[in-house]
Amino acid sequence: MRLIRGLGKLKQDRQQDLSGSVVTIGNFDGVHLGHQAVLGQLAEKAAELNLPAVVIVFEPQPAEYFAADTAPARLTKFREKLIALRRFAVDYLLCLRFNKTMADWSPDEFIQRVLINNLNTKYLVIGDDFKFGKQRQGDFDTLVRAGEQQGFQVVNMHTFDIEGERVSSTRIRSALARGDLAEAEKLLGRNYRLSGRVAHGDKRGRTIGFPTANIFLHRQKCPLSGVYAIEMYGLDQEPLPGVANIGTRPTVDGTRVLLEAYLFDFDQDIYGRHVQVEFIKKLRDEKRFESFDELKQQIRMDVDKARACFS
Repeated sequence: MRLIRGLGKLKQDRQQDLSGSVVTIGNFDGVHLGHQAVLGQLAEKAAELNLPAVVIVFEPQPAEYFAADTAPARLTKFREKLIALRRFAVDYLLCLRFNKTMADWSPDEFIQRVLINNLNTKYLVIGDDFKFGKQRQGDFDTLVRAGEQQGFQVVNMHTFDIEGERVSSTRIRSALARGDLAEAEKLLGRNYRLSGRVAHGDKRGRTIGFPTANIFLHRQKCPLSGVYAIEMYGLDQEPLPGVANIGTRPTVDGTRVLLEAYLFDFDQDIYGRHVQVEFIKKLRDEKRFESFDELKQQIRMDVDKARACFS
Protein backbone atom coordinates (compact mmCIF):
# COMPACT_ATOMS: atom_id res chain seq x y z
CA MET A 1 0.00 0.00 0.00
CA ARG A 2 1.29 3.42 -0.94
CA LEU A 3 0.42 6.50 1.08
CA ILE A 4 -0.22 9.59 -1.03
CA ARG A 5 -0.82 12.93 0.67
CA GLY A 6 -2.87 15.22 -1.56
CA LEU A 7 -4.08 15.26 -5.14
CA GLY A 8 -0.84 16.83 -6.41
CA LYS A 9 1.21 13.92 -5.13
CA LEU A 10 -1.34 11.48 -6.54
CA LYS A 11 -0.93 12.96 -10.02
CA GLN A 12 2.84 12.53 -9.82
CA ASP A 13 2.66 9.02 -8.42
CA ARG A 14 0.06 7.67 -10.84
CA GLN A 15 1.00 9.49 -14.02
CA GLN A 16 1.75 6.15 -15.69
CA ASP A 17 -1.35 4.44 -14.30
CA LEU A 18 -4.59 6.34 -14.84
CA SER A 19 -6.57 3.60 -16.55
CA GLY A 20 -9.05 3.52 -13.69
CA SER A 21 -9.59 2.90 -9.97
CA VAL A 22 -11.85 1.08 -7.56
CA VAL A 23 -12.49 3.53 -4.71
CA THR A 24 -13.99 3.86 -1.26
CA ILE A 25 -14.22 6.94 0.97
CA GLY A 26 -14.54 7.23 4.73
CA ASN A 27 -12.92 7.90 8.09
CA PHE A 28 -12.07 4.23 8.71
CA ASP A 29 -11.64 5.12 12.37
CA GLY A 30 -10.65 1.93 14.16
CA VAL A 31 -10.52 -0.17 10.97
CA HIS A 32 -13.12 -2.40 12.64
CA LEU A 33 -14.86 -5.49 11.26
CA GLY A 34 -17.36 -3.37 9.33
CA HIS A 35 -14.51 -1.50 7.65
CA GLN A 36 -12.75 -4.78 6.99
CA ALA A 37 -15.83 -6.07 5.17
CA VAL A 38 -15.75 -2.96 2.96
CA LEU A 39 -12.04 -3.44 2.27
CA GLY A 40 -12.73 -7.04 1.28
CA GLN A 41 -15.50 -5.86 -1.04
CA LEU A 42 -13.12 -3.27 -2.53
CA ALA A 43 -10.28 -5.74 -3.04
CA GLU A 44 -12.57 -8.31 -4.65
CA LYS A 45 -13.84 -5.82 -7.23
CA ALA A 46 -10.35 -4.41 -7.87
CA ALA A 47 -9.05 -7.90 -8.61
CA GLU A 48 -12.04 -8.61 -10.88
CA LEU A 49 -11.48 -5.42 -12.89
CA ASN A 50 -7.67 -5.59 -12.63
CA LEU A 51 -7.60 -2.04 -11.29
CA PRO A 52 -5.94 -0.51 -8.21
CA ALA A 53 -7.91 -0.34 -4.96
CA VAL A 54 -7.94 3.17 -3.47
CA VAL A 55 -9.06 4.23 0.01
CA ILE A 56 -9.69 7.97 0.52
CA VAL A 57 -9.48 9.47 4.02
CA PHE A 58 -9.36 13.05 5.28
CA GLU A 59 -7.07 14.82 7.75
CA PRO A 60 -8.38 16.28 9.90
CA GLN A 61 -11.59 14.29 9.82
CA PRO A 62 -14.45 16.60 8.74
CA ALA A 63 -16.14 16.50 12.17
CA GLU A 64 -12.85 17.65 13.74
CA TYR A 65 -12.52 20.50 11.25
CA PHE A 66 -16.03 21.83 11.82
CA ALA A 67 -16.31 21.22 15.58
CA ALA A 68 -13.00 20.26 17.17
CA ASP A 69 -14.29 20.66 20.73
CA THR A 70 -17.28 18.36 20.30
CA ALA A 71 -15.89 15.84 17.79
CA PRO A 72 -15.76 12.30 19.20
CA ALA A 73 -12.46 10.84 20.40
CA ARG A 74 -10.62 9.00 17.67
CA LEU A 75 -10.17 5.27 18.00
CA THR A 76 -7.06 5.49 15.84
CA LYS A 77 -4.64 8.30 15.13
CA PHE A 78 -3.58 8.58 11.50
CA ARG A 79 -0.41 6.53 12.01
CA GLU A 80 -2.37 3.77 13.75
CA LYS A 81 -4.92 3.77 10.94
CA LEU A 82 -2.15 3.55 8.36
CA ILE A 83 -0.61 0.53 10.11
CA ALA A 84 -4.00 -1.20 10.34
CA LEU A 85 -4.85 -0.59 6.66
CA ARG A 86 -1.54 -2.05 5.51
CA ARG A 87 -2.86 -5.49 6.45
CA PHE A 88 -5.42 -5.38 3.65
CA ALA A 89 -5.29 -5.48 -0.15
CA VAL A 90 -5.23 -1.71 -0.63
CA ASP A 91 -2.98 -0.28 -3.34
CA TYR A 92 -3.26 3.41 -2.47
CA LEU A 93 -4.25 5.30 0.65
CA LEU A 94 -5.08 8.81 -0.53
CA CYS A 95 -5.07 11.27 2.37
CA LEU A 96 -6.74 14.58 1.49
CA ARG A 97 -6.26 17.64 3.65
CA PHE A 98 -9.68 18.80 4.80
CA ASN A 99 -9.56 22.59 4.94
CA LYS A 100 -11.71 25.58 4.01
CA THR A 101 -11.03 25.12 0.32
CA MET A 102 -12.26 21.54 0.32
CA ALA A 103 -15.15 22.35 2.67
CA ASP A 104 -16.34 24.91 0.11
CA TRP A 105 -16.28 22.52 -2.85
CA SER A 106 -19.70 21.72 -4.25
CA PRO A 107 -20.54 18.02 -4.62
CA ASP A 108 -19.93 18.31 -8.36
CA GLU A 109 -16.51 19.85 -7.77
CA PHE A 110 -15.50 17.02 -5.43
CA ILE A 111 -16.66 14.39 -7.91
CA GLN A 112 -14.89 16.05 -10.84
CA ARG A 113 -11.63 16.95 -9.08
CA VAL A 114 -11.14 13.80 -7.07
CA LEU A 115 -13.09 10.92 -8.55
CA ILE A 116 -12.89 11.80 -12.24
CA ASN A 117 -9.82 13.93 -12.95
CA ASN A 118 -7.41 12.25 -10.55
CA LEU A 119 -8.66 8.73 -9.95
CA ASN A 120 -10.62 7.96 -13.14
CA THR A 121 -13.00 6.05 -10.89
CA LYS A 122 -14.71 3.02 -12.41
CA TYR A 123 -16.29 1.58 -9.27
CA LEU A 124 -17.15 3.34 -6.01
CA VAL A 125 -18.09 1.59 -2.74
CA ILE A 126 -19.79 4.02 -0.38
CA GLY A 127 -22.22 4.12 2.54
CA ASP A 128 -25.77 5.17 1.72
CA ASP A 129 -25.54 7.73 4.56
CA PHE A 130 -22.40 9.37 3.12
CA LYS A 131 -22.61 13.17 2.85
CA PHE A 132 -20.10 15.40 1.08
CA GLY A 133 -19.60 18.78 -0.54
CA LYS A 134 -20.43 22.24 0.75
CA GLN A 135 -22.99 22.10 3.58
CA ARG A 136 -23.17 18.31 3.05
CA GLN A 137 -25.32 18.81 -0.05
CA GLY A 138 -24.04 15.69 -1.79
CA ASP A 139 -25.24 12.20 -0.89
CA PHE A 140 -25.41 8.64 -2.19
CA ASP A 141 -28.00 9.53 -4.84
CA THR A 142 -25.79 12.41 -6.04
CA LEU A 143 -22.99 9.92 -6.64
CA VAL A 144 -25.27 7.43 -8.38
CA ARG A 145 -26.45 10.12 -10.82
CA ALA A 146 -22.87 11.28 -11.43
CA GLY A 147 -21.79 7.70 -12.03
CA GLU A 148 -24.51 7.22 -14.64
CA GLN A 149 -23.31 10.35 -16.44
CA GLN A 150 -19.56 9.81 -16.04
CA GLY A 151 -19.38 6.06 -16.48
CA PHE A 152 -18.62 4.69 -13.02
CA GLN A 153 -20.68 2.32 -10.87
CA VAL A 154 -21.73 3.22 -7.33
CA VAL A 155 -22.66 0.50 -4.83
CA ASN A 156 -23.59 0.36 -1.15
CA MET A 157 -21.14 -0.82 1.44
CA HIS A 158 -22.21 -4.18 2.84
CA THR A 159 -23.74 -3.71 6.30
CA PHE A 160 -21.85 -5.74 8.89
CA ASP A 161 -23.91 -6.67 11.95
CA ILE A 162 -22.98 -8.41 15.17
CA GLU A 163 -25.80 -9.52 17.49
CA GLY A 164 -28.33 -7.73 15.31
CA GLU A 165 -26.64 -4.33 15.52
CA ARG A 166 -24.42 -2.57 13.00
CA VAL A 167 -20.71 -2.52 13.79
CA SER A 168 -19.59 1.12 14.01
CA SER A 169 -16.90 3.32 15.49
CA THR A 170 -19.56 4.88 17.74
CA ARG A 171 -20.49 1.48 19.14
CA ILE A 172 -16.82 0.72 19.87
CA ARG A 173 -16.32 4.09 21.61
CA SER A 174 -19.29 3.31 23.81
CA ALA A 175 -17.82 -0.09 24.75
CA LEU A 176 -14.43 1.45 25.59
CA ALA A 177 -16.01 4.25 27.62
CA ARG A 178 -17.75 1.73 29.89
CA GLY A 179 -14.64 -0.47 30.12
CA ASP A 180 -16.10 -3.36 28.11
CA LEU A 181 -12.92 -4.44 26.34
CA ALA A 182 -14.42 -7.80 25.36
CA GLU A 183 -17.18 -6.02 23.40
CA ALA A 184 -14.63 -3.70 21.76
CA GLU A 185 -12.49 -6.70 20.78
CA LYS A 186 -15.52 -8.44 19.26
CA LEU A 187 -16.28 -5.39 17.08
CA LEU A 188 -12.67 -4.61 16.14
CA GLY A 189 -11.61 -8.19 15.50
CA ARG A 190 -8.62 -7.60 17.78
CA ASN A 191 -7.76 -6.12 21.17
CA TYR A 192 -7.82 -2.34 21.31
CA ARG A 193 -4.39 -0.66 21.09
CA LEU A 194 -2.88 2.79 21.47
CA SER A 195 0.58 3.67 20.24
CA GLY A 196 3.18 6.33 20.86
CA ARG A 197 6.79 7.06 21.66
CA VAL A 198 8.23 6.49 25.13
CA ALA A 199 9.24 9.87 26.54
CA HIS A 200 10.89 11.23 29.67
CA GLY A 201 8.36 12.10 32.36
CA ASP A 202 8.63 13.53 35.84
CA LYS A 203 9.97 10.12 37.10
CA ARG A 204 7.71 10.15 40.16
CA GLY A 205 7.04 6.44 39.63
CA ARG A 206 10.64 5.60 40.44
CA THR A 207 10.36 7.27 43.83
CA ILE A 208 7.61 4.87 44.90
CA GLY A 209 9.12 1.73 43.37
CA PHE A 210 7.11 1.59 40.14
CA PRO A 211 9.08 3.13 37.23
CA THR A 212 6.81 3.70 34.25
CA ALA A 213 7.17 4.10 30.52
CA ASN A 214 5.48 7.41 29.74
CA ILE A 215 3.69 7.78 26.42
CA PHE A 216 2.23 11.15 25.47
CA LEU A 217 -0.71 10.31 23.22
CA HIS A 218 -0.97 13.67 21.40
CA ARG A 219 -4.74 13.49 21.35
CA GLN A 220 -7.32 16.10 22.26
CA LYS A 221 -9.48 13.29 23.60
CA CYS A 222 -8.94 9.63 24.33
CA PRO A 223 -11.67 7.00 24.02
CA LEU A 224 -10.77 5.28 27.28
CA SER A 225 -9.35 6.11 30.70
CA GLY A 226 -8.51 4.32 33.92
CA VAL A 227 -6.18 1.52 35.00
CA TYR A 228 -5.72 -1.58 32.85
CA ALA A 229 -3.85 -4.84 32.54
CA ILE A 230 -1.86 -4.38 29.33
CA GLU A 231 0.64 -5.95 26.98
CA MET A 232 3.29 -3.85 25.25
CA TYR A 233 4.53 -4.51 21.72
CA GLY A 234 7.35 -2.96 19.72
CA LEU A 235 10.31 -3.86 21.96
CA ASP A 236 12.90 -6.61 21.54
CA GLN A 237 10.80 -8.88 23.76
CA GLU A 238 7.09 -8.92 23.09
CA PRO A 239 4.50 -8.98 24.34
CA LEU A 240 5.52 -7.60 27.73
CA PRO A 241 2.77 -7.75 30.39
CA GLY A 242 2.14 -4.88 32.76
CA VAL A 243 -0.32 -2.43 34.20
CA ALA A 244 -1.07 1.03 32.86
CA ASN A 245 -2.89 4.18 33.85
CA ILE A 246 -4.35 6.33 31.12
CA GLY A 247 -5.65 9.75 32.06
CA THR A 248 -4.63 13.14 33.40
CA ARG A 249 -3.10 11.94 36.73
CA PRO A 250 -5.28 13.97 39.13
CA THR A 251 -3.10 13.08 42.14
CA VAL A 252 -0.30 15.25 40.71
CA ASP A 253 -2.66 17.82 39.12
CA GLY A 254 -1.96 16.67 35.58
CA THR A 255 -3.74 18.33 32.69
CA ARG A 256 -2.95 16.40 29.51
CA VAL A 257 -3.71 12.79 28.72
CA LEU A 258 -0.77 10.47 29.40
CA LEU A 259 -0.35 6.72 29.29
CA GLU A 260 1.93 5.43 32.05
CA ALA A 261 2.85 1.74 31.79
CA TYR A 262 4.62 -0.29 34.47
CA LEU A 263 6.06 -3.47 32.93
CA PHE A 264 6.51 -6.50 35.16
CA ASP A 265 10.09 -7.64 35.86
CA PHE A 266 11.50 -5.27 33.24
CA ASP A 267 14.37 -2.83 33.61
CA GLN A 268 15.67 -1.51 30.30
CA ASP A 269 16.13 1.93 28.77
CA ILE A 270 13.41 2.26 26.14
CA TYR A 271 13.26 6.05 25.82
CA GLY A 272 12.49 7.05 22.24
CA ARG A 273 11.06 3.66 21.25
CA HIS A 274 7.73 3.63 19.43
CA VAL A 275 5.48 1.07 21.13
CA GLN A 276 1.94 -0.27 20.97
CA VAL A 277 -0.03 -0.84 24.16
CA GLU A 278 -2.77 -3.45 24.01
CA PHE A 279 -5.51 -3.25 26.63
CA ILE A 280 -6.48 -6.60 28.14
CA LYS A 281 -8.76 -5.83 31.08
CA LYS A 282 -9.95 -2.73 32.90
CA LEU A 283 -9.10 -2.82 36.61
CA ARG A 284 -10.60 0.43 37.86
CA ASP A 285 -11.33 4.07 37.04
CA GLU A 286 -8.70 6.76 37.49
CA LYS A 287 -8.99 8.55 40.84
CA ARG A 288 -7.26 11.17 42.93
CA PHE A 289 -5.33 10.07 46.03
CA GLU A 290 -4.62 12.25 49.05
CA SER A 291 -1.00 11.12 49.39
CA PHE A 292 1.75 9.25 47.55
CA ASP A 293 1.63 6.53 50.21
CA GLU A 294 -2.03 5.93 49.40
CA LEU A 295 -1.21 5.94 45.68
CA LYS A 296 1.66 3.49 46.21
CA GLN A 297 -0.60 1.11 48.12
CA GLN A 298 -3.21 1.23 45.34
CA ILE A 299 -0.59 0.61 42.65
CA ARG A 300 0.55 -2.52 44.52
CA MET A 301 -3.04 -3.79 44.43
CA ASP A 302 -3.34 -2.87 40.73
CA VAL A 303 -0.14 -4.79 39.95
CA ASP A 304 -1.40 -7.85 41.81
CA LYS A 305 -4.71 -7.75 39.93
CA ALA A 306 -2.96 -7.29 36.58
CA ARG A 307 -0.55 -10.17 37.27
CA ALA A 308 -3.53 -12.36 38.05
CA CYS A 309 -4.88 -11.65 34.58
CA PHE A 310 -1.81 -13.27 33.05
CA SER A 311 -1.41 -16.16 35.49
